[in-house]
Amino acid sequence: MFSNVSDAAATIVFFPEGAFGPTNNCVGIGDVLRRRGHRVVFIVEESFAGTLEAQGFEERTMRLTPPPQTEEAPGQFWKDFIRDTAPVFRKPTIDQLGEFIAPTFQALIDGAKYVDAQLVEIIGGLEPDLVVEDNVVTFPALFAAGAPWARIASCNPLEIKDPDLPPVFSGLATEGRSGWEEFWDAYRAAHAEMHADFDEFCRERGAPPLPRDDFIHASPTLNLYLYPEEVDYRRREPLGPTWHNLGASVRATDPDWQLPDELVGGEGALVYLSLGSLGSADVALMRTLVAELAEAPYRFVVSKGPQADEFELAPNMAGAEFLPQTSVLPQVDLVITHGGNNTVTESLFFGKPMVVLPIFWDQHDNAQRIEETGFGIRLDTYAHGADELRTAIARLLDDGDVADRLARTSRRLQSARGTELAAGLIERAARGAD
Repeated sequence: MFSNVSDAAATIVFFPEGAFGPTNNCVGIGDVLRRRGHRVVFIVEESFAGTLEAQGFEERTMRLTPPPQTEEAPGQFWKDFIRDTAPVFRKPTIDQLGEFIAPTFQALIDGAKYVDAQLVEIIGGLEPDLVVEDNVVTFPALFAAGAPWARIASCNPLEIKDPDLPPVFSGLATEGRSGWEEFWDAYRAAHAEMHADFDEFCRERGAPPLPRDDFIHASPTLNLYLYPEEVDYRRREPLGPTWHNLGASVRATDPDWQLPDELVGGEGALVYLSLGSLGSADVALMRTLVAELAEAPYRFVVSKGPQADEFELAPNMAGAEFLPQTSVLPQVDLVITHGGNNTVTESLFFGKPMVVLPIFWDQHDNAQRIEETGFGIRLDTYAHGADELRTAIARLLDDGDVADRLARTSRRLQSARGTELAAGLIERAARGAD
């Protein structure tokens, strides 16, 4: 039996996907709830064991796959998957549907099936007042466990379909509908059999039928997404009353960061280069970018990622395997990013222009949206030239209008922090309030 919640402390359980982006997003919200006196527990993959505990949260661990023969690093499955799949990222997004998107969904679905019974048991043992999940496929256990639950959609909001919006994962423009029908046909062809199989599993395990073109349900209680209104999409069909836009969800848990000594006092703007924990696993791409920027008249802070030992930085650069991104961003002038939703929304939160080099998943959609709203420049990640990249940096750094728009966006987002908004909505949902 789950506890009755008044204004007293609640038990909030976070269940993010086993990757750093969704986990970091949930950490930011969980930290606010914890500071408000609530019990916050994270359900994480075994490879993440200890990482949330080190930040002061309770943990419960589970597996999405059979145990490995050797010890895993956090998120190791996805690092290996990205590394092995990297050649596909050089192909058009429509070709990635069958060669990357569908296999990724299949791996996630397999995980949801594998963990289903264990997840019901874990949730039941915690007796939560609310479970908050941040995933891209449904976990039927959320319906079967009997606790109320909320969904966070922390990818680009094209994940939430609308007839007047481009297909998710396409990177297509919002105006004109060019290529939309062809992409949707390819999307459905790539996923039809998998969708039917997972739909049957969901029904058998107590979940409703899957929506068309989706592998995930909306929560009947509370749904959150994060995309600042300055870049958000105009929908034909408004989202229902359970949906709320957080704008940005920027954690306050990262440690302080100081500019490395080798960059202090140097000339030129300070640029942050990060392809995320997964994108940077493409070592060949990282080496190319380092070479292209080695002679640029700027200083670079580089998040090297999990393959940090596989490449060297140029003299105008400093970096590390992982950096406390939300502590780095306020100190830089521009961001070169893969277009992950966290980095995009955090860059807008801190008012930084972006050069976006998309690699996979919703990064192509974010890159297109940042380009067409004028907050940055989208480049072809694998086919751009060094001069093109350096010119894009110079153009954005010299654009006063972009700087002014970003400053206004930053002030608005920082005056109404998404983590605080999310915490309030989660508290209300945990109390059963309307």
